[in-house]
Amino acid sequence: MTGHTDMGIKVLGVNHRTAPLDVRERFTHGAHEVPGALARVMAAGATGGVLLSTCNRTEFYLVADDEPVLDAVWSLLGERLETKPPGGAREYGYIARDREAVRHLYRVSSGLDSMILGESQIQGQVREAWEASRAQAGPVLHRLFQTALHVGSRVRTETGLGMGTASAASAGVAVAGKIFGDLDGRSALILGAGDMAELAAQCLSDQGVQVTLVANRTQERARAIAERLGGTAVSLEEAWPHFATTDIALCSTAAPHAVVTWERVGAVISARRGRPLCILDLAVPRDVDPAIAQLENVFLYDVDDLQTVAAQATARRRDEVPAAEQIVEQETDLFWAWYGGLGVVPTIKEWRQQMETLRAAELERALRQLPHLSPDDRARLEQFSQALLNKFLHQPTVALKQAAEQGHGYGLLEALRRLFGLEPPA
Repeated sequence: MTGHTDMGIKVLGVNHRTAPLDVRERFTHGAHEVPGALARVMAAGATGGVLLSTCNRTEFYLVADDEPVLDAVWSLLGERLETKPPGGAREYGYIARDREAVRHLYRVSSGLDSMILGESQIQGQVREAWEASRAQAGPVLHRLFQTALHVGSRVRTETGLGMGTASAASAGVAVAGKIFGDLDGRSALILGAGDMAELAAQCLSDQGVQVTLVANRTQERARAIAERLGGTAVSLEEAWPHFATTDIALCSTAAPHAVVTWERVGAVISARRGRPLCILDLAVPRDVDPAIAQLENVFLYDVDDLQTVAAQATARRRDEVPAAEQIVEQETDLFWAWYGGLGVVPTIKEWRQQMETLRAAELERALRQLPHLSPDDRARLEQFSQALLNKFLHQPTVALKQAAEQGHGYGLLEALRRLFGLEPPA
């Protein structure tokens, strides 16, 4: 695609199908990192950008030429890799362009592209990505993300794609239930106080688990969740001794590296003398050092494990996929018609005005050199110049309008602007 100069919509990214968890967790961008990452890509020539980063995907949605913006994204992601494959970050990635990029986001927002088919959390994550990228999104991506949220809502209300429990959080509760038989009266320690932690803690509480402690870096958030669930809030440092007594440890902090380490809890867990401990690690990057799973009767599940469990609950959602895909197709057509027609009318108007100004100026010059012409002849010459101009303009105008209706107008408009030196429409 080198040399492809059409400023189009692109998505570049990695997801749970193309990259393993240890690679995905390196690509994860916190909300505070989004503006900086987008600024780099915009500096390479993108005119709009949104960065969507969740535990399952990191995707750049851009309005851009192909090169060098694509190179900028891959090198930005590649810097985060510890061991670099020959092709760098590209080896884990994919690119979708234009109509395919629109369809891709709509499928993501609907839960069709999730590891757990139809999961509902993604819609909130799409909204947050749009919010965090608002300053850099630009009009086309604003419209795209707005409509993506609408598509997600349509799929959830008009199909059964989201029925039943199928989140990593609910899968964690199901796993704990299998380990202990009955969860009623069991105790849980919660590390972290984000949405995922709160959701999972609520799921446990609904099953009769006593949430005894909520530990977090900031005490206010921990206190709010602890009060709601009838537990106590502590700092992370105060939480480690409680690994000796709790039945379930639910970890979902936003820490950039493991917080539940061998140094902190190895000896504490060993003192349990083999009493079962279920650790649910919902964080990306992971909160728990995998070595802890080697201790006797410690059952450690990370996000990928839990999503595999949850995926088994999605079998009955599969029947709903065709109906959901149909909504995605309808909405993709609508967006594409809008996008193709973007600026067609003002550009045609500006182009015709420019040509008309030229015609009038040239006619006037010719008439100054032909002073002997009668008023009738002058009128005939005027008519001739107008007819000639209209003939010249007719076919390109028809072609532009047709292309716009089919969603290909954007490329032709760019060509027209370049050929005639027109200003891009506001």
